[in-house]
Amino acid sequence: MKSFFSLVVLVLGVAFAANVASAQMMGDKSGNPMVGGAAMYKTKNIVENAVNSKDHTTLVAAVTAAGLVDTLKSKGPFTVFAPTNSAFDKLPAGTVEMVLKPENKATLVKILTYHVVAGNMNSKAIAKAIKKGNGKAEFTTVSGGKLWASMDGMHLILTDEKGGRSMVTIADVKQSNGVIHVVDTVLMPN
Repeated sequence: MKSFFSLVVLVLGVAFAANVASAQMMGDKSGNPMVGGAAMYKTKNIVENAVNSKDHTTLVAAVTAAGLVDTLKSKGPFTVFAPTNSAFDKLPAGTVEMVLKPENKATLVKILTYHVVAGNMNSKAIAKAIKKGNGKAEFTTVSGGKLWASMDGMHLILTDEKGGRSMVTIADVKQSNGVIHVVDTVLMPN
């Protein structure tokens, strides 16, 4: 039974990686993936690319308010699970405005760094970790919290410490200092 389960996880991981490759082929003429209407260049760092994505203006504003711009411009490498504007819109009314206030900077930093894992975890590495974990991989975030990755059909799902789930909608957006995986829901630490 264990070998059958391992085979299923491996097949799902390969299918997920194939979907990622297919989605990235829809990039610009140079083969750079498109995120938020802008090409993402692997020669630019996480911040340099994110500021050009129309889908990540809230994230960029939050990173700026938290004082994390220089960190995410540094050598890294970092794996960033980047929530879209619509992911932030799913939060209860007033949440974004509240955490962007200077007096809530520590909370904002904790939430944002909960979306970052040290290292360069592309979809193949995540799929391998899921297989090794018999269907679930645990990652420690830069904030010190835990995230769990699993597959739901051909979709990579992240589960946060509160039980919330976020789906990776665009994976393997290579950066000069790591990789971005776009997610559809903000992940929340305890």
